[in-house]
Amino acid sequence: MAAENKSRIVIYSQDGLGLGHLRRNSRLSQRLLAEARESSVLLLADSPVAPFFRLPDGVDHIKLPSIRKIRAGVWRPTRLRIETEELRLLRAALLRDAVLNFRPDLVLVDHMPVGAQGELLPALAALKHSLPECSIVLGLRDILDTENVIVDTWKRDGAYDALRRYYDRVLIYGTRDLFDTARTYRLPETARGIHYCGYVAGEDPIQPASEIRRQIPFDRKQFVLVAAGGGADGHSLMRAYLGAVRSLGCRADFATLMAVGVNARPELFRELTAEARGLPVQVVPYLEDYTSWLAAADLIVCMAGYNTLSEVCAFRKKALVVPRSGPSAEQRMRAQLFAKRAMIDMIDPRDLSPSSLAQRLVADLERDDYPAKDTGIDTSGTRQAVARLLELVGIRACGVTV
Repeated sequence: MAAENKSRIVIYSQDGLGLGHLRRNSRLSQRLLAEARESSVLLLADSPVAPFFRLPDGVDHIKLPSIRKIRAGVWRPTRLRIETEELRLLRAALLRDAVLNFRPDLVLVDHMPVGAQGELLPALAALKHSLPECSIVLGLRDILDTENVIVDTWKRDGAYDALRRYYDRVLIYGTRDLFDTARTYRLPETARGIHYCGYVAGEDPIQPASEIRRQIPFDRKQFVLVAAGGGADGHSLMRAYLGAVRSLGCRADFATLMAVGVNARPELFRELTAEARGLPVQVVPYLEDYTSWLAAADLIVCMAGYNTLSEVCAFRKKALVVPRSGPSAEQRMRAQLFAKRAMIDMIDPRDLSPSSLAQRLVADLERDDYPAKDTGIDTSGTRQAVARLLELVGIRACGVTV
């Protein structure tokens, strides 16, 4: 076991599309270091823009060659012009060497028990053989995909066997009452249990809303934030939004800040900037202090990514949500669950058009019947998850009972 407040921790973060996993794991890293200041966290990430978020002293990263998901269980290299299997073997070797040389006390694997294409299996086996005292934890967001897709994929990839053989604990970043992740995906019990931690939302201090609104170059009473996560697939929503604002004419008596996303193609940013000319819309590539902008907005127009909706709930903001149409059903499932509890308003992506969006924009800015006052959603997931992690290395987190 590690000395008190001094542990070595590895986090595996696979994030081929968007910034969701990287953002969540960066938050967990920050909280881990706040609770165990002398510890070291090594982030193993493959996002094309990793590490992107500012990391505190004590956290560093290894950037794996990026891959992108084609469909469940099928991946392709993002940039390298090599065969998929060749890249899988390269990544697997990098992962195994990294964990063995770093010699962690604790490993947190994000959302994929065996990694993409089983690439983590050699590292997991080597850890159990060479460092049997190292605790291995699986962290899962609330919803992964439909039950059949995940169960079939995990059976084929050997994920259930890996959970039984290598893992000590499972953390679920969600609320059982909203979605029973463990039952839906048939998670086997582990030695140190399965724990629902609540939703992982940001803990960074936010700027006063008045300071944020002062930066908007339009003198309007209300302010809408439009964002699509990393931006890799938010173009349909953003084009529809600009069409909606233009169709409203003088009824568009609100200002808009549109954050295109760091993963968006440069030509999309140029196209949206040109389309926004003459409208009360400011287009930016991304926001450094996204949470402050979200907290200051009267309405959020967004997709249904885990981090976005976690923060919408944490700050009790009105949100008009258009979930990603595919390839995974994750966002549609989450949006439907949240809408059913009156936490958000939702437009099905099949019904998205400038006219449908314009109608809902005007209505949602006027509505005061959502979000519901008592949603039953716990957004203390960052603290709860970190407490459950540090418990495994003998460190007690401040102010959290586990």
